[in-house]
Amino acid sequence: MTQFSKTKEPLRGIVPPMVTPLNADGSLDSESVEKLIEHLIAGGVHGIFILGTTGEFSGLSYRTRKELIRQTCSLVKDRVPVLVGVTDVSIEESIDLAEIAASAGAYAVVAAPPFYVNIDQKELYSYFKQLADSISLPMFLYNMPSHTKLTIEVDTVVKLAAHERIIGLKDSSAHAVYFQSLCHILKDQEDFVLMVGPEEMMAETVLMGSFGGVCGGANLFPKLYVELYEAALNRDFDKLKSCQHAVMEISRTIYQVGHYKSSYMKGLKTAMSFLGLCQPQFAPPLYPFSEAEELELRSRFEKIASSLMPQSS
Repeated sequence: MTQFSKTKEPLRGIVPPMVTPLNADGSLDSESVEKLIEHLIAGGVHGIFILGTTGEFSGLSYRTRKELIRQTCSLVKDRVPVLVGVTDVSIEESIDLAEIAASAGAYAVVAAPPFYVNIDQKELYSYFKQLADSISLPMFLYNMPSHTKLTIEVDTVVKLAAHERIIGLKDSSAHAVYFQSLCHILKDQEDFVLMVGPEEMMAETVLMGSFGGVCGGANLFPKLYVELYEAALNRDFDKLKSCQHAVMEISRTIYQVGHYKSSYMKGLKTAMSFLGLCQPQFAPPLYPFSEAEELELRSRFEKIASSLMPQSS
């Protein structure tokens, strides 16, 4: 098995959790996959993360997941690192996806705790260690307690960070104290990559020493999120304030149409369809907006896009 070395330069910047373009029949929309990848790379992103929460991985067949892995890596052609989500309730399926990602040329895999089962931190540590021992690619931990009902506690992260192939963590808890505790306790482990999922707090975490963000809105306006990251990195507070305002407006308007727990996903993907980046099609149990909801979203989107498109299209 190939051994990964943590001496490689750690990943930094904006790594969008790429939406999975689908056709109405649930099959992969390959034309839109290519269009979206080129849109992201042209926007200056520092990596691409497929098969995450925003990629609707849990609703996709294994056939579609494998097809997306191979197609994405082939289209990206090593221009930016490709991270592949391998989260599953079966460790065998996660290992299989990791092997496919490795053969396709991916940079790393990303794994959240297995959902549905009740486990404690000792069992969680054992699970991630077993997974990391069984794959050849480096691995990011993915803390997503709202969806997995389990937090990868700080002490568990510290223990797992000692593993050669566990190189970082994406935190989508939106719990600032948790994230800052990780930054503090891992401050001497400078190659362990800490990134946040919630785009609303990305800039403040970069100011405090994080490596960047896995921002869903970067699917829409990649340049905006890259500019926000760079403004935080360079302590350009005027630019940061302007970009942060735009990001908060996207969060407040695009992600809050209708009374759905899935309004973020519906709003993001449907807004992307307005730019011709994908179809407003979802993996069940999600389904498209009603006509009235889509009209409301379009009205909100056009107001934001009119101010952002010159700098962030």
